[in-house]
Amino acid sequence: MSISTDPQSIASMKSEQLPIPDHKLHGWTHFVGLYAAEHVAATEFVIGATFVALGATTQDILIGLLIGNVLAILSWTLITAPIAVQTRLSLYTYLHKIAGDSMTNLYNWANVLIFTVISAAMITVSCTAVRLLFNIPAQLQWYPTNGLFVLVVLAVGMIVVLVAMYGFNAVAEFSGICGPWLVVMFISGALVLFPALAESVLGRTELWSIGEFITIGDQTIWTGVDSNGAPGIGLLEVIGFAWAANTITHFGLIDMALLRYAKRSIYGLCTSAGMLFGHYVAWIASGIMGAGAAVLLKSTIAQLDPGDVAYNALGWSGYVIVIVAGWTTANANLYRAGLAAQAIFHNHSRKMVTFTVGCVTVVIACFPFVFGQMLPLLTYAGLLVVPVGAIVFAEHVLFPRIGFTRYWMTYRKLNHSTPAVASWIAGLAFGFGLNAMNVMSFYYLFLPTWVFTILLYTVLAKQYGAAEKYPAEEQAERERNTAIKEFQTQQAITEGEPVKDHSLLSKGLRVVSRTSLALTLILAIKVMFWSPDMLSYQSNAATFYTWGFVFTVTYFVFAYWHLRRDKALNKHLAE
Repeated sequence: MSISTDPQSIASMKSEQLPIPDHKLHGWTHFVGLYAAEHVAATEFVIGATFVALGATTQDILIGLLIGNVLAILSWTLITAPIAVQTRLSLYTYLHKIAGDSMTNLYNWANVLIFTVISAAMITVSCTAVRLLFNIPAQLQWYPTNGLFVLVVLAVGMIVVLVAMYGFNAVAEFSGICGPWLVVMFISGALVLFPALAESVLGRTELWSIGEFITIGDQTIWTGVDSNGAPGIGLLEVIGFAWAANTITHFGLIDMALLRYAKRSIYGLCTSAGMLFGHYVAWIASGIMGAGAAVLLKSTIAQLDPGDVAYNALGWSGYVIVIVAGWTTANANLYRAGLAAQAIFHNHSRKMVTFTVGCVTVVIACFPFVFGQMLPLLTYAGLLVVPVGAIVFAEHVLFPRIGFTRYWMTYRKLNHSTPAVASWIAGLAFGFGLNAMNVMSFYYLFLPTWVFTILLYTVLAKQYGAAEKYPAEEQAERERNTAIKEFQTQQAITEGEPVKDHSLLSKGLRVVSRTSLALTLILAIKVMFWSPDMLSYQSNAATFYTWGFVFTVTYFVFAYWHLRRDKALNKHLAE
């Protein structure tokens, strides 16, 4: 990627091709909110229930999920964040700089595949709530068993496609206010249904000790026996999945796009808002909700879908949580799929490419097996892109330490990198080969695949010129970076500073929205701890269902109102 030092040439380039300027960096609170919103989503209903179906034990869940999610946090902090902060580039831009067009096109195809499947799964999850409104039976086969359900998927799916085409910015802004509400609702759902579980095991609705929680968990939720009656997964598998679930974003370096805005690499620790409050709490809570709903409906968790679970845990708010969580997640991923596809078919507009990809996504969403296989899908998606992350890690972190030259391909003015393409293909063959031979748990396949790809790329890159020195090109690179820095400094002066809204109205809107969340949680706590018998439990739960929905509507109205006021004040900073 060649950049002139002339300010006009720099100004004419797309902002995505340039490092993020200092005046657009964010503090740690931004990333806490960002990761909390992104990692409490519709997938949590599916994954929490899947752990139950796979037969994990309560102890394995409590300990294994904690260890696995902490390892994921460390992966972001030690691998992704440092590269993102040092380069201020997205993975796509950096990859093009070190690997050229061929590698970038292959990678874009991989992203189209991954994000299309994830979007399809989220559309299906949203439809499990909508189907309840039409009394459509739960779709538990890999194929649709009801024609009306297919029509619901087509209707909901096309709305998602149109929003991804025309209104994604509004949805992205709206998604930002969903995070706190989603966390509160997952916790509340578990609190509301736990007394029903306690009564089914202990003969009373009250919980008196942690030991009783373990007993209830072992007997009704995480029993250690899978849905086929066989011994379930163990501690290592639980740790492995919690760590591997987001390999696409940390070892695979997708989140360079987010963390390049961080002022410091230590902000990678802010991912704990998503991993601990999101995945850890939400996966446990969704397991409790699934088991509680099964008790109330006299069914099993394998016979319930997210719509059943959410409605029985949260009432009308359950419809909202499944639809909103699935919708916002599907939109974000479909937008990403459209961007990746448009980079391949660059002669066509993003809207038309997104529409085409969206139509394929909606067809896939008609088949419920997609959301039912989220654990292996997420793991294999990570395995698909981990070799790419390994190549970037080798180039950026390893090469300077062993005397190789970073950006050697650009300095040699090559159009593509044979070592990068060969290493990715070999890495995929290695990883999926290990899986085929059943050498180890597939949750951990990303680790040897990552190491193998780093070593192979290093050896191949040396043969193609990475070990040589390019002093003139490196000096030109430094001069270009200096010119970019000066241009962005002037740009910051021209754009001005963000305007903070200190008006009484905005403060009032914020207070009302936050109070709504607090009152929702208080009502759920009352159901959990002030229900001495089933009669009082049913009364408290009914109160929660009614007022919880009122507070949900109140929260979204006032939180979105506040968001729109803030956006109106900062129109001058919109890109």
